[in-house]
Formats: sequence, C-alpha cells, structure tokens
Amino acid sequence: MQGFVNKEALLKTITSKQATFYSRSRSTLWTKGETSMNFINVSDVFLDCDRDSIIYLGKPDGPTCHTGAETCYYTSVDDIINDSPVDGSKLALTTLYALESTISKRKEELSENPDSKPSWTKRLLLDEKLLCSKIREEADELCRTLEENEDQTRTASEMADVLYHAMVLLALKGVKVEDVLQVLRLRFAQSGVEEKKSRKS
Repeated sequence: MQGFVNKEALLKTITSKQATFYSRSRSTLWTKGETSMNFINVSDVFLDCDRDSIIYLGKPDGPTCHTGAETCYYTSVDDIINDSPVDGSKLALTTLYALESTISKRKEELSENPDSKPSWTKRLLLDEKLLCSKIREEADELCRTLEENEDQTRTASEMADVLYHAMVLLALKGVKVEDVLQVLRLRFAQSGVEEKKSRKS
C-alpha cells in the first residue's frame, strides 16, 4: 500500500512498530488497522538515496487494502486496457477479507459501546449459543440442497450463510481467515486420509 507520512507518523511507526501514516484530508495521524484490526507490524524502515521516500517493511495481520485484498496494487494496466474481467481468485479473497473486516468492526463497536446500533452480527457475537445453533442450522440446510436436489442458486445461498456464520465464530475465537487458508495450503501436498490420521484425537 502507499500512504503519506510526516515526522510524527514516522516516529510513531518506529516506536510502536505499527505502520502509521498522516492523513492530509483530516490533518491527523492514523495507524493502519485501527479500524479493521489489520495492523501492519513493522520490522524495519528504509529510506531511498534521496531520503524523500520511505518503505515500511512489515507483516500484516490481515489484508492490507481497505477492499479486503492482500495488496492495494491488484489491478493490472493490461487488464484495464483489454477490459479483462477481474481474476476470480482475487475477487474471492477480497470478498472474504472484506467480510472479515466488517465483522471485526462490529466486534470493535461492541467493545467500545455496548449500546451501539444493533445488528445481526453483534447479536451473534453476544450470544454463543445462538451462533452455534445457526451454524448447525445453516450447515444442515446446505446438505439438504444436495439431498433434495435443489438448484445451484440455492446451494450458493446456503453456503454463503454457512461461511458468514462460521466467520463470526472465527472472530470470536480470534482466528483470521488467513490462518484457515494457511492450514488448507499446508494440506495441499498431503493425502486427505493421511492428514486425518495425523490429527490429534
């Protein structure tokens, strides 16, 4: 990503080890992740030869872009010139990360102001029994789309419900979507049967 900094933003980044920038429109400092919780944990800061450009080197807690994408630089000039459709895999990740960010915001709103505007997500975050019952209910409805030979649209809708409710549970447990994706990546090179045998009982 790219942002503007002043001396105070740079100093705060160095001392806090979290990427901090200066908002020219609001005339104030802002730390990446203060709303989404997707902080960038800075390990080093580099200056260019003219000392008029700075690079923060760090590990993000989640997607860097506010859209939910891993990077703000995901649009190819060639794609724009050729009017190519958005890459499906990038769109899928962006959607999941954006949903994760929204759920994180609702969780933060609850901690800051328990009497804030109500929402279904907040209700689920406050009631673990309700959340678990909804996950079981939605998973059953997803299975019924197969058992009762329902159309693809219905299956997609029920899967969306399963994903949403499961991601609320992840937020409660402090687990990031990236953590889940990493587990899946590690399983790609391993037989599913062998992987199940290796799990702790």
